Amino acid sequence: MAPQPRPVPHEFRPAELAEQAWRDAAALPTGALLAVSSADGGVGRSTVVAALGSLLALATPDPVVAVDANPRPWGGLGERVGPGSGTVWDAVRELPRLGSRTEVERWTRRGPSGLLALAGEVEVTSHRHPPAHHEALAVADTLRTLYPLVLLDLMTAEARGVWRAQAGASAALLVARATAESIQHTLRLIAYQRSDRTPQAPAAPLLVVVSTSPRTSGDVRAVLRQAGSVAAAVHAIPYDPMLADAAPIDARRLARATRRALLELAADILHRCTAPLTGVIVGAS
Repeated sequence: MAPQPRPVPHEFRPAELAEQAWRDAAALPTGALLAVSSADGGVGRSTVVAALGSLLALATPDPVVAVDANPRPWGGLGERVGPGSGTVWDAVRELPRLGSRTEVERWTRRGPSGLLALAGEVEVTSHRHPPAHHEALAVADTLRTLYPLVLLDLMTAEARGVWRAQAGASAALLVARATAESIQHTLRLIAYQRSDRTPQAPAAPLLVVVSTSPRTSGDVRAVLRQAGSVAAAVHAIPYDPMLADAAPIDARRLARATRRALLELAADILHRCTAPLTGVIVGAS
């Protein structure tokens, strides 16, 4: 018996779109994977994962979990979800014993709206270090057997291992900053990926453009008009001071325009995840 949809928080409008998204979230089978990457660093990728994950955690009856798969020592996703001592390294170390949600959630952080996250490891010692790319993906594969939806915060899409993770996902996102240079660089990456005929080449991803200013310049608008012919879809996230603040994100507390943009993005993703792929992504490198 499929889970019943959760009540839609009053903050999310239009009501018809929110209700459909909440119904789609309730219909998710176990194992949907959302792979989030970018062509460049510093574009707001972890912010998008945390904000989108916050909304999806409100919509999905069972828990939603995000995984920081960045192989460098940093705390980006953890800062946007909430405090805690566990990290993705703990999950890698305990991988043979992660047979239940209880075991997983010994190491997760919990965001204001219920999003669970395996934060990035910031220590580099003989006992702890950021996992290698394939180790983080092995954790994601295990989580897909336990949770209806896993968000994967990947490193930049320079390596074919990231491409393989995107190709094995139910939906793939590339995040860009709202500058002509960042968007054009991302579109060139998508075009290059689409020209690759190997099995690890992902299908055209969704493009998410994050604004860092209340105003959108004319050259950015011009590039965005071209983007729809390259990306599977284009979603713009407007400037929001709360997204710029390095603090845990609660999607319900964001500005109205931001909530609507995230709702439209989530609805698009949930529609694409209704028939998630079942193939594993372990061994990406």
